Amino acid sequence: MKRILWFRRDLRIEDNPLLSLGEEVLPIFIFDKNILESLPKEDKRLSFIFSQVKSLKSKLKLKGLDLKLFFARPIEVFSMLAKEGFDEVVASGDYQSYSIQRDLEISQILPFNYIHDTYIFEPEEVLKADGSPYLVFTPFYNKAKKTLTKDHLQEHPFVKHKLYTNDYENITHIHKGKSESLELSLRSLGFTQVPFNLQELPEKLALLKTKLKAYDKDRDFPSIQGTSDLSLELRFGTISIRSVLRLLAQENSKETEPFFRQLIFRDFYAYLLYHFPYIEKENYKYPFKGIEDVKKYKSFCEARTGVPIIDAGVNELIQTGRMHNRVRMICASFFTKDLLLPWQWGEAFFAQYLLDYDAASNILSWQWSAGTGIDPQPYFRIFNPYLQSKKFDKNGLYIKKWVPQLKKIDSKYFHDEKYLSEHHLSPYPYPIINHKSASTKALAYFKSLKGQ
Repeated sequence: MKRILWFRRDLRIEDNPLLSLGEEVLPIFIFDKNILESLPKEDKRLSFIFSQVKSLKSKLKLKGLDLKLFFARPIEVFSMLAKEGFDEVVASGDYQSYSIQRDLEISQILPFNYIHDTYIFEPEEVLKADGSPYLVFTPFYNKAKKTLTKDHLQEHPFVKHKLYTNDYENITHIHKGKSESLELSLRSLGFTQVPFNLQELPEKLALLKTKLKAYDKDRDFPSIQGTSDLSLELRFGTISIRSVLRLLAQENSKETEPFFRQLIFRDFYAYLLYHFPYIEKENYKYPFKGIEDVKKYKSFCEARTGVPIIDAGVNELIQTGRMHNRVRMICASFFTKDLLLPWQWGEAFFAQYLLDYDAASNILSWQWSAGTGIDPQPYFRIFNPYLQSKKFDKNGLYIKKWVPQLKKIDSKYFHDEKYLSEHHLSPYPYPIINHKSASTKALAYFKSLKGQ
């Protein structure tokens, strides 16, 4: 058996089912032109991916393997490799529409073997008694807990392989059927390397163990390092979901339950996108299209809304590629309810900057906030950004960090809409909208859509 091992969202050698197959293999990674052409030249995610791909290549060499790198469209890569007599392509499942269509096209060239890796459960594994998918999280969660076995935690061993003879140096650039060798640098792909300061994974896992006891309480406070901080690693598979589950299994189940629930939520969103692919662009319920207002959208994207917690979140996102999860919810509610902007605009804005961008999690979260998705937040539930910031950032530590114009302002005013509306904290702007009036308008708007 001669296999192509296609690394995608599994950039690691530990606990990787790709590397538990054995026999003659050609490990590859493709810098996909179909994706890269839409990215800015200083995209932070690409810098992260490039560094992890180089690290993976080095680790594979220590195991007697290597990683062949391509800069091309996947269809070009496999059209070329099909001439070399491979029996199959093996890759982990990826469930967004582009990935499914891409893999279908590749399967017409070479036999395609999907292996399960990215999530805890396979898409058809947690279903209702009648075989249909769950639409509400809590029943899905309860069924998932019953479905989970030791097999879902099983580590995949690294087995011995025979490396297929090929040229593993540099990056193979394929264009119009012709190939050339590019230097092993991000610059050769036309992108700028952005420096990263990332903790080593062993440190992160050790830190997660110390966070679990207070996770349910601390994770909502953006100035506290209370989240798992593993979303980036799980997104690109530099850590396996099974290794996280094994860590949880060693701890007190009452303490691990809140975090385990979040992991199941991650699965649930991928599961919904798999079973209902049209929700990637369309609403599941309500004909809500939003009101296209470029001026409001620009104020939001430039962190100039005059609402401190919103502007802090947007600044954090643009500058770091991260945004605290509680702040993501506050921002999404403000965007879709206070500003009544199309959720698709907000989803695309987050997609442009989030380092841990995952299509399923981002799309379903935005639909949840807009009240248009499966198992959604009711349309009449609207976050008050001032009450939210008062509850979760009372002392303004997060706001002052990301909105430096407000460093010298008493933090109690960050949560006082009346004060902010009446006092010009130059150069910080007045709030662009009144929350109470906006909420009333949003409720009326959604009620008018409810019967449609």
